[in-house]
Amino acid sequence: MSSELLVDSIKGVTAAGSVTVTGEGNSTTTNLQQGLAKAWAETDSAGTSINDSFNVASLADTGTGIQTCTYTNDLASGNYPVVTTGGSVGSNNTFSVNNASNWIVYSFNGSSYGDMPMRTVAFGDLA
Repeated sequence: MSSELLVDSIKGVTAAGSVTVTGEGNSTTTNLQQGLAKAWAETDSAGTSINDSFNVASLADTGTGIQTCTYTNDLASGNYPVVTTGGSVGSNNTFSVNNASNWIVYSFNGSSYGDMPMRTVAFGDLA
């Protein structure tokens, strides 16, 4: 028998910001908030156009193949992972440098920085 849960808010009993979910196999648990993406953006590094995003307030074109995404709601620190993909399959590489208020994405196209479509997601703790 299946059931449906309709709620507007989920809060932990012990700590409001901590909800534990039982994992596969019923032998481990994971913290729900820790596993959620805190920000993401789909952009083109040739400008400041944000095609779609979550928790991204603005985008700055800071050079060819370099853009800075500023958060709507900051993260607690600069110690969090950012995953970025850019362009198409081939010699395109992307990497990021992050801090609590933004992340800077660099796209490298073969032998130099190059503008290309960018897809970036950040995980961490909100401030």
